[in-house]
Amino acid sequence: MKFHLAINMERIDDSLDMKDVARHTLEMVQMADRSGFEIVWAAEHHAMEMTIAPNPFQLLTWWGDHTDRIRLGTAVAVAPYWNPIRLAGEAAMTDLLTGGRLEFGIGSGAYQREFDRMHPGLKQSDAWRYMHEMMPAVKALWAGDYEHNGEFWQFPKSTSVPKPLQKDVPVWVAARAPITFDYAVEHGYNIMSWPLTRPMSEVDLYLERLAEAQANHPGKKRPQIAMMRHTALVERADQIDVPIAAARRQLSQFENLFKNLGDVNNGFAKQIPLEDLENRAEYDPKMLAENLMFGTPDQIIDRLKGYEERGVDSFIYYASLGLGHAEQKRSMELFCNEVIPAFA
Repeated sequence: MKFHLAINMERIDDSLDMKDVARHTLEMVQMADRSGFEIVWAAEHHAMEMTIAPNPFQLLTWWGDHTDRIRLGTAVAVAPYWNPIRLAGEAAMTDLLTGGRLEFGIGSGAYQREFDRMHPGLKQSDAWRYMHEMMPAVKALWAGDYEHNGEFWQFPKSTSVPKPLQKDVPVWVAARAPITFDYAVEHGYNIMSWPLTRPMSEVDLYLERLAEAQANHPGKKRPQIAMMRHTALVERADQIDVPIAAARRQLSQFENLFKNLGDVNNGFAKQIPLEDLENRAEYDPKMLAENLMFGTPDQIIDRLKGYEERGVDSFIYYASLGLGHAEQKRSMELFCNEVIPAFA
């Protein structure tokens, strides 16, 4: 099994200085680089302090300038917010400036709140259509001159300037719905999935959807599949109350944004009572302890073996959950020193 890191510049409130947030994020990426993580992922989000990433390519270029070997991925560039020419050019520039380390992740977007601001009138449930039109256009622009007359974008003959350094930039799609698994297998794209806080049955569901997509496209190569989970390692099992409390605080803000409740002040989403939610069972502390990657190194190794046995190719260590910087770094040290060697 290979390991990836997903990390955001994040603030739960304004008590943290942005310079400290940026420095911490870079130090976590550098730890991953030294310890053999394969890829680090940067998100794209707008007008929210919980994920400070208006342009993932900017973050990746910065990280690339301060690392040696780790590959650099967008998780994800949100297709409806971009023009194909701009997206192709910015991705290619990042690949060039980082020595050919780009992993190109693309997706539909998550929060209706963002669509209301970045693409007014578009429903999140319809955004996958933009991704399906965007990706062939980007690849054609990377190849050379190309004219596009699609449903959402039209432009005369143009090309990506610069071109990517890599001959074939690896492409990843964020997938949970069957239609996206089918799309990925048909076109030869890798898959990243996030089971949220749900049990291993959700992981099994995504793997079933991958198998169904392969059956729909006989002869197509099986793509890589990576699974992401909130991760926090502790030295003693009785210490997991700290990351569980941090996760519940952050997830209460996530639910606010996800359900577009509107309680956002200066970029900070108000925490909503998880107990009032229809899906409140997804945030039960005992359930979080069982489903997320919270625990001692030995506990995490055992859980990861379950992913490996199921055929998951890579595990994405999601470090951003509102945990203190010191706790995040200690978790990362435990993972690097005790977990990764168990899968060497």
